Amino acid sequence: MSKKKKIGILTAGGDCPGLNAAIRGVGKTAIVKYDMEVIGISSGFLGLINKDYIELSENSLSGILTLGGTILGTSREKPFKKTGHLSIDKPKLIKEHYDELGLDCLVCIGGNGTQRTAAGLVKEGLNIIGIPKTIDNDVWGTHQTFGFDSALSIATDAIDRLHSTANSHKRIMVIEIMGHHAGWLALYSGLAGGGDVILIPELDYDIDKINQYLLERAKKKKPYSIVVVAEGIRSPKKRSAASFISEEIEAGTGIETRKTILGYIQRGGSPTPMDRLLASSYGAYAVDLISKNDYGKMVAIDKDKITSIPLEEVGGKLRLVPTNHPMLERAFGLDICLGGKYSE
Repeated sequence: MSKKKKIGILTAGGDCPGLNAAIRGVGKTAIVKYDMEVIGISSGFLGLINKDYIELSENSLSGILTLGGTILGTSREKPFKKTGHLSIDKPKLIKEHYDELGLDCLVCIGGNGTQRTAAGLVKEGLNIIGIPKTIDNDVWGTHQTFGFDSALSIATDAIDRLHSTANSHKRIMVIEIMGHHAGWLALYSGLAGGGDVILIPELDYDIDKINQYLLERAKKKKPYSIVVVAEGIRSPKKRSAASFISEEIEAGTGIETRKTILGYIQRGGSPTPMDRLLASSYGAYAVDLISKNDYGKMVAIDKDKITSIPLEEVGGKLRLVPTNHPMLERAFGLDICLGGKYSE
């Protein structure tokens, strides 16, 4: 009989809804379908550095599908980041502890930074499978990351609720949505929530044109406006995007303007059914790859089909909103202001 395979699972980077669903998808498929041993690594890559891990059983994976957060914990540890000439060789230490555990593969669940680290560990001689997660939906090589749909639901609900307050007080409401480099979440929630202005990092903006647009709305007897901004849009350093834009709007229009920064609420809570399905599917497919000794890959979705791509193609890249994306055209056609720089 062949030796039973032993795999490790870790979650790294920021938390998001669906992490536990992905852990469950990996663990239960490995145990039930392939009779593998499963080790849970605590606190991302820190767990492999500090030898902090536990064995996961089928029972320990029950009841976690709907839970937010991650039962394994997470951290933003970047083992390849140089912190001084006297610092320990963390990648080498991870490789040593990986070998001590007798792992056949390590499943790394995380966003861009995690997949970049995973690709680096492949070069160190580890068998790695990556699973993409992030509410920003900006991992290169996949059409969707789990966590995005849940955050979209939360952000859209927040925008929905601001409509009533904005209407009651005849104000302009500016809401800041997460997204440092990519505007997927702001664009989609802005469209779904009926935003009047949507600003994303991929498109520059002209504040004078935005103010002109908002004044035109007021002249048309539209009593309030909703402005949705991604946190990563151009703004002065040490100023939040919402603070800067709201102050510029009030100064330029004379209309009372208030800001809301949604923040970490977008990353918390139970995953939506769609994210549960996607995370579970990613997890199961990851183990299918392990069963075939097909390592060095990141699980991805391409036109509703679960597939994989080489990790070396993912690291260091971002999936940004293309300037010709159909959703931008839809927004333009609905007379939504995209900052004054977009045209068909």
